[in-house]
Amino acid sequence: MTRIVGGTAKGRRLAVPPRGTRPTSDRAREAMFSSLAGLVDLQGCRVLDLFAGTGAVGLEALSRGAAAVCFVEADRTACEILRHNAEAVGLPGVEIHRRQAAAYLVGAGTDEPFDLVFADPPYAFGDQQLGVLLTTLAAPRWLAASAIVVLERPARGSEPRWPDAIEALKQKRYGEGMLWYGRRR
Repeated sequence: MTRIVGGTAKGRRLAVPPRGTRPTSDRAREAMFSSLAGLVDLQGCRVLDLFAGTGAVGLEALSRGAAAVCFVEADRTACEILRHNAEAVGLPGVEIHRRQAAAYLVGAGTDEPFDLVFADPPYAFGDQQLGVLLTTLAAPRWLAASAIVVLERPARGSEPRWPDAIEALKQKRYGEGMLWYGRRR
């Protein structure tokens, strides 16, 4: 069972697809948001959730005070479940795009840059693909000054190569996954 673990929607259950999507565990999300407390003020911030899956991470951010979350998810079934979860949680500020994350970053625009970005690509997502994605994301149109980027990768995988515009901050292992934190310089 996946649920919102903090904020105004705490305890709300979230639907998950039967297979193909790997939601960030409740434990990892709770730890991630605890870690973020000293890095970014969630109250009123703008969040980008790439590879959003069920929307658990972005909906958690909304529950904890984020003003708006832009969800980007390519899988049709996951996107339908994300829409269902967003409606069930009932918080304002939801924007959902059914696109590949890299295509969204190259082709879309934004009114304002984001204060916080979550990216949880499939574990099969290659290091080269990740490098291109992070380089595109590092542009000022996407990241506000001192924006935080949280990247979830397999614990056994290699360390991400952050572009020069993003400073590596820390990492933390949770089961099979590793959370990597970076900040826009």
